[in-house]
Amino acid sequence: MNAEKRREIFTRLRAALPHPTTELEYTTPFELLISVVLSAQATDVSVNKATRKLYPVANTPAQIYALGVDGLIPYIQTIGLYRTKAKNVIETCRMLVALHDSQVPRTREQLEALPGVGRKTANVVLNTAFGVPTIAVDTHIFRVSNRTGIAPGKDVDAVEHKLMKLVPAEFLLDAHHWLILHGRYTCIARKPLCWNCSIADLCDFKAKTPLPEKGI
Repeated sequence: MNAEKRREIFTRLRAALPHPTTELEYTTPFELLISVVLSAQATDVSVNKATRKLYPVANTPAQIYALGVDGLIPYIQTIGLYRTKAKNVIETCRMLVALHDSQVPRTREQLEALPGVGRKTANVVLNTAFGVPTIAVDTHIFRVSNRTGIAPGKDVDAVEHKLMKLVPAEFLLDAHHWLILHGRYTCIARKPLCWNCSIADLCDFKAKTPLPEKGI
């Protein structure tokens, strides 16, 4: 895919959604951090259902740490891998209180030192909470980047590197959200909705999905 096509793709995505953001519900960088940790191998919908009950009760590192693992589990047990996530969240809260004055750190190294926080989670927090132009490559972004030809790569690290290099600077801050939402609702895994896609004519995917026949 050439640079002109890539720029036009992001121009159209921006026109359709000028101010994209995460579908996780949060009000502070700390709430976002915890929600992203909980969202690993889980849906944003399931995380939001849990945090709507948790955050009114405890939404600071000290408050959640005070719950302990056993106190946190009832709030998040509907989320996959909840026992491991509960342990990670409690230890993360302890470290935030002890090492960071209860503030979410703003560097990748400090974020990735927290339990349950890998590169993808750190990228989401840096981008969404602090406005750093990063791209967290999840399954949606990986699929869209490869299928469309925007930034093909054999693994998430390769795709992230290509996106950071190839996405025009003016789109870099919001590219993460545009690509996730496009993959979640249009360029879906099994049968992409090519017939309802604003960038279908620019996409390198050859097996375009036709408009379904009525009644099917």
